[in-house]
Amino acid sequence: MSAPLAERMRPERIEDMIGQRHLLSEGAALRNVLESGECPNLIFYGPPGTGKTTLAGIIAKNSEKRLHKLNGTSMSIADIKDVIASLDSLSAANGVLLYIDEIQYLNKKQQQVLLQHIENGDITLIAATTENPYFYVYPAVLSRCFVFEFKAVTAAEAKEAVRKAFAFLEKERGESYSIEDGVIEHIAAASGGDVRRAVNSAEMAALSALPDKENPKHKSISLDGVQRLFDKSLIRYDREGDEHYDLLSAFQKSMRGSDPDAALHYLARLLEAGDLPSAARRLMVTAAEDVGLAYPMIIPIVKAAVDMAFQVGLPEARIPLADAVVLVCNSPKSNSAYLAIDAAISDIRKGKSGPIPRALQNMHYDGEDAAVKGQFYKYPHDYEGHYVPQQYLPDTLKGVKYYEYGDNKNEQAAKEYWDKIKKRK
Repeated sequence: MSAPLAERMRPERIEDMIGQRHLLSEGAALRNVLESGECPNLIFYGPPGTGKTTLAGIIAKNSEKRLHKLNGTSMSIADIKDVIASLDSLSAANGVLLYIDEIQYLNKKQQQVLLQHIENGDITLIAATTENPYFYVYPAVLSRCFVFEFKAVTAAEAKEAVRKAFAFLEKERGESYSIEDGVIEHIAAASGGDVRRAVNSAEMAALSALPDKENPKHKSISLDGVQRLFDKSLIRYDREGDEHYDLLSAFQKSMRGSDPDAALHYLARLLEAGDLPSAARRLMVTAAEDVGLAYPMIIPIVKAAVDMAFQVGLPEARIPLADAVVLVCNSPKSNSAYLAIDAAISDIRKGKSGPIPRALQNMHYDGEDAAVKGQFYKYPHDYEGHYVPQQYLPDTLKGVKYYEYGDNKNEQAAKEYWDKIKKRK
């Protein structure tokens, strides 16, 4: 069985790579490093299909060092020791270039075994990861490497990759293709910024197209056929990775920022990935955290919409969730209660607490050692306006303010009412 098209047409020169112009264009930092003739320890960080492995292969090809390839998902300390043992061979006289894909899966001990040989220059490390290396790579290893971030390719760059893929297939298979308008754009958009997916999808489109009856070596690739073949966007989505948390962050921040178009976009991405629970959870949190007391009724409204979404399931769940998302975006915002509870929790964690005032305790008698007997609790409903001043906080926190009224209509109305009742004008 032949390798996937993305592997068969993998670029062998920097100039032929798709995307990463911020790293690889003339004058860019990484390009300058690679053209200097030196190869420092490098970590490439970014989404799948953005050229990390391709660039590592190009560097290895141009290096006089012996190349070893390992994968963090399956490698062991024994594999690392085998690489180190090869340092004594003539073929590794100039040192070893070790390429580790998915380095985030190495444990601390495995990374420590590498450290000594990276530090003395026997091993030059090029590692790739789809996760943030500052969270997953041992700091001592990280400090000896230069980290470069790879970004998802743009739609225009993905279109270039798809065109190259069809041209490569025509030459490789001895076929010709009539490609309907919109096909290249659809495949590029559905790739989700992943060149590998874009290229392999082009191959699938070519293989699935029926040859012309009059000319078996000619195929017509239609937009309808491609749309049916890729009826779901090939979006990147890993529920345990950075992409997941970036998407949830963008979803909540768009609602907080009152941008319904962006919020609906991120909701759509979550739902297309089938992640209804995460979408519902973020939506409910945002309603309470970011709208909150500016429009308190939004909390039961959003909860009802979420309940409905889970009851009807996807795809219909998108309807009540979209209603709720737009409502959150268009509602006035207040985080006053959110700030207040965080301030209170902060004091508790700092040890700022104290005995509950006697008047509030659930006690109706005093021990013999009580200097002053009696609970002295004042029942607010017995007083005008159903309010009477008395101390509720512990003595150690007397006078502390956690809650400040927001500047929205609802909270200001409450403030005006309580200022009048409490005579605090």
